[in-house]
Amino acid sequence: MATILIVDDELSMREFLSILLEKQGHSAVTAPNGREAVKILQTREIHLVISDIRMPEMGGLELLENIKRKNQFIPVLMITAFASPEDAVLAMKGGAYDYITKPFKVDEIKQVIESALTGSEGQTAQKNSPSFSGGFAGIIGESPKMIKIYELIKRIAPTHANVLINGESGTGKELVAQAIHNNSRVAGNHFVPITCNAIPETLFESELFGHVKGSFTGATANKIGLFELANDGTAFLDEIGELTPMVQTKLLRVLQEREFKRVGDTKISKINVRIISATNRKLEEEIEAKRFREDLYYRLAVVPILMPPLRERKEDIPLLVNHFLHKYAKTLGRSLQRLSTEAMEILQKYNFPGNVRELENIIERGIALSPSETIQPESLSLPLRRHDDLVARQSSSPFLSELGSEEDLYEEGLESVMTHFEKKLIELALKKADFSKMRAADLLKISFRSLRYKIQKYHIT
Repeated sequence: MATILIVDDELSMREFLSILLEKQGHSAVTAPNGREAVKILQTREIHLVISDIRMPEMGGLELLENIKRKNQFIPVLMITAFASPEDAVLAMKGGAYDYITKPFKVDEIKQVIESALTGSEGQTAQKNSPSFSGGFAGIIGESPKMIKIYELIKRIAPTHANVLINGESGTGKELVAQAIHNNSRVAGNHFVPITCNAIPETLFESELFGHVKGSFTGATANKIGLFELANDGTAFLDEIGELTPMVQTKLLRVLQEREFKRVGDTKISKINVRIISATNRKLEEEIEAKRFREDLYYRLAVVPILMPPLRERKEDIPLLVNHFLHKYAKTLGRSLQRLSTEAMEILQKYNFPGNVRELENIIERGIALSPSETIQPESLSLPLRRHDDLVARQSSSPFLSELGSEEDLYEEGLESVMTHFEKKLIELALKKADFSKMRAADLLKISFRSLRYKIQKYHIT
């Protein structure tokens, strides 16, 4: 049960929200203005504040500033009958969890309240406890790069702009998409994730837009598509770079016209859905290679977000480790565990090609395998357990052995050795990527154009 402070100069609104919250199993405390709310906050532990914006003596924005100055972890939900973009921007910049206009739907505000409590309830008390993990809206991390991501989410969430999230696999792109939705004005409506590369092309139109009975073999009943399910909410298109040209064309039309037809139907339906998409591909290079429509890219990437890989925010590793230790100790039925100093040092040195997802897997495995409450290096996954061996093997690469002894290397010269290394590594990357140049370029962390040039230079077939 949470204690929620309701701040509104209208008695009827305070009474209505109090009844609503108590039916949900929460405890409600009320104040007629910001000044009285501040007094309550000084004497009671509050888990959530719901505040009107325009009130006598002290308004909601001033109250929000006061709350965030003293305790930034209390979520604040702003409501007002006088909706304005300026108020929304000021509220979100000030750190409000969400912004809702009156009159609001009961289901909508219930959903936003539960979302705020799920992500933030009790963080004031948790800040000094071992289980506290810093972050924002379910995303863990306090590094400068992640703080910039949080600030961007707060700015764009109240808008209806489409967002494209780019980043390597395992960096948390869906968490960012969910955070944008949860901090938007449609947080109470559906968030529908759609994994583009998991749907066969022949079924994609039906899955996305639905179909009517009898429209094709196997269509035994009418079906609502995922876009229709996400109407007035958010559709998250993951792996957007995998869409075929035909599907790209159909998606572009929906984004342009804001309308669609179910497969086999003659009726045109209007749709109001925010599109958040994500990819680990460089779509600019896909456009250059004529595999992705440029006009669709600009429709999707109104606001681009680049998720940093874990190796570029290693200061967040202890926070993430702490979070996963608590999560999997509970899931696996183990007592709370910790990492030894040596194990943590190894994690800090590792580059995590699988990013946060790989770290989560490592910690889950460590908890499962550790015979004691302190996880030692030997209970971590193989790349970490043999970190020193890996470094040693890198210094005596098989590429070097192919060129002969150390004396042979000096005789060949640096330029010749580097040429051999580069050609060999490109060949290995192409093989690992099933000879997809785009994927090989991603593995090598170079542009598609650079890879194409080097393939021609070294006559690689």
